[in-house]
Amino acid sequence: MNRYILKRLVYLAVTLLVITTLTFFLMHSLPGTPFDEDKISRLSAAQQQQIYASYGLDKPLYIQFFRYLTNMFKGDFGTSTLYLGMPVSRIVLNRILPSALIGFQAVLFGVVIGLVLGIIAAYRHNTSMDYMTMIISVLGISIPNFVVAALLQYFLGFKLGWFPVAYWESYANSILPSLALSFGVIAQIARFIRTEMLSVLQQDYILMAQSKGLSPAKILVKHALRNSILPVVTILGSIVVNLLTGSLAVESIYSVPGIGSLFVDTIKANDYSTILGLTVFYSAFYVVVILIIDILYCLIDPRIRLASAKE
Repeated sequence: MNRYILKRLVYLAVTLLVITTLTFFLMHSLPGTPFDEDKISRLSAAQQQQIYASYGLDKPLYIQFFRYLTNMFKGDFGTSTLYLGMPVSRIVLNRILPSALIGFQAVLFGVVIGLVLGIIAAYRHNTSMDYMTMIISVLGISIPNFVVAALLQYFLGFKLGWFPVAYWESYANSILPSLALSFGVIAQIARFIRTEMLSVLQQDYILMAQSKGLSPAKILVKHALRNSILPVVTILGSIVVNLLTGSLAVESIYSVPGIGSLFVDTIKANDYSTILGLTVFYSAFYVVVILIIDILYCLIDPRIRLASAKE
């Protein structure tokens, strides 16, 4: 198991290095500069050179790249040109907390409710509960989260006044964005659990457990759910990353100062250091989630654990 994890960590490091390299050179190939062309053109050549030197942009590209890698391993991701020389690491840390909170709550709501709906739908197959779950799944996948966000904002926030409609002033401001993002998670989890459990409930070991007189709840939880949850673990990784990085529309609707809006602002401004810092963060987060999923595979399914031990 330790050898398996070590091998995955090596893959993780190589993946981050490749992504950082590609992002660095592609980003510098974009037209424009990180500075306002109208303002900087009014400065003298010496002043322009001094500004570029202060951000390390006066050196050849390959020197900038190796300097960035060296500083990155020390935890220094450079300074922002958009936010007046503020360290990129501080900017990301300040913006990641709101996004992480609403993303975590969305996953928590979605997994819990999705599991319950999926189990009920499979156990009560071809009943009204099953049909209702399928309708929710279709709606959750078909309707964009920004539409759900606008509806929740209007009815639960504006009409009923149960939650704040916008801004980031207290914990209550995180409820509606989390609910809006969780709608799609509920749909995906419920659909996958229902499909897998319908297959698992037809297996011989389930029939044997029933013949032993085990209660339906024990059969569902101990036997059926454990063998049905692997596909959910598979999609959970992409769901977590997408909620953290793809919640820009929802953050905009509720005026959440999250990381999604930061990414768009820095791309518009050609803020090289912040774009690179965010890309490295996204990539690191994604590969770490994949590593956690691989470890969960081994813990849930003994067959995968035995196979990984032989690698």
